[in-house]
Amino acid sequence: MASQEEKQAQSFADIFDEDEAEKSFLLSKPICMLILGKPGSGKKTLARKLAQVWKCIFIEASEVIQLNIREETEYGLKCQELLFKGQSVSEELVTEMILKRLESPEVAHFGYVLSGFPSLSEEYMTVSQQIEKIKNLKFKPDFLINIKCSDYDLCQRISGQRQHPDSGQVYQRNQWDPNVIVKHKKEKDQQEKESEEEEEESEEEVKEEEETAEDPLTMSEFLHQLVQRPEDMLENAEERIGTYKDIMLRPLEDWMAEQDSQYLIELDGNQQPDDLFMVTSDTNSICCYCCFNKQDELFRVLSSYKLIAPRYRWRRSRWGQACPVALKEGDILMGDPDLAVRLAEFYTLYYCFMWCLYLLAFSSVLSFLGKMYVLSSPEALKTFTSNPRPYLLPPMPLPPCKVLVFGPSLSGRTTICNLIAEKYKGKV
Repeated sequence: MASQEEKQAQSFADIFDEDEAEKSFLLSKPICMLILGKPGSGKKTLARKLAQVWKCIFIEASEVIQLNIREETEYGLKCQELLFKGQSVSEELVTEMILKRLESPEVAHFGYVLSGFPSLSEEYMTVSQQIEKIKNLKFKPDFLINIKCSDYDLCQRISGQRQHPDSGQVYQRNQWDPNVIVKHKKEKDQQEKESEEEEEESEEEVKEEEETAEDPLTMSEFLHQLVQRPEDMLENAEERIGTYKDIMLRPLEDWMAEQDSQYLIELDGNQQPDDLFMVTSDTNSICCYCCFNKQDELFRVLSSYKLIAPRYRWRRSRWGQACPVALKEGDILMGDPDLAVRLAEFYTLYYCFMWCLYLLAFSSVLSFLGKMYVLSSPEALKTFTSNPRPYLLPPMPLPPCKVLVFGPSLSGRTTICNLIAEKYKGKV
């Protein structure tokens, strides 16, 4: 009889362990993507859009150089010195900055979208060596996205690019060439006559084209300002594509042949960037930041927020107002309510999670894992938001152990204190 009651009690037990689910997520690998393709195929444009939607870290040579210069790192100061002298940044320095960025705490938490690496230049490392570097990364790319385009179409696209010298903005032929714009308009008008069912859609397209026709890009006073860069000239574009095929194509094909087909995405480079983006994008993951000035205000506003799930309220972390970053360093510091951080995970019975973006005027609170954390300083807040995982995984963050050694004079208190501190890496 007792055994039947035990079985009945077990049948109503909750088989989903919240702590295990949280630990599983914290140990999970962030999504990482690598964009491949010929020069001018649109790798950077696609990578930037994917990073924006998936809230990954966008990694590309020029972006990494600008980031290091902006943050005045050791690499940034070297780059700035070279650029002031009119010299180009060496391939070795660029590669080191990219690899350093791939090992950053932000990448460990958010993941990355990498573009432009491996590079055509073999000044520092061969293409095969660059591929081996990527294979041996701590966070290897989960998806290889290869943009395919014929040499002729690619050369025509590159040679049709124009740049505005003041803004640096690059425009495609269909954005600045009036003949191409008119041609597209005629094609759309013809399609409108052939299909009456698509009449409403075609009217919307005509309106969009009329707006494009009135764009300043088509005006004569603006057109004469656009210039063609040397690398966009037809002969130079053909040379770059030829170099790509001679140096990089074979090693990349061998690498992609080894890749699991379900993690290899090949796209048609003749499509518009937005169409390519729709194939590869998913809006299920969006980062979320919001913040409040006082702790009472924090609880008040959170109480009015949409719940993670029915009857599932926002909660404190198990460390209350103690700062998790300070706990990791062996100190107990009470957090500042102005630096409150709440972490909220929206997950289903499977593994799906979703982060929402809210921007408030005063300050910001990071949403993740359904709990609220209070940080003790702006530096701790920056460290925690860049990658909270090391401060949440067992056995951290936990309050440090404090030992008091007392006894009569000359009993060896100092010696024991030093031995305990040495053994457990504590402070006397």
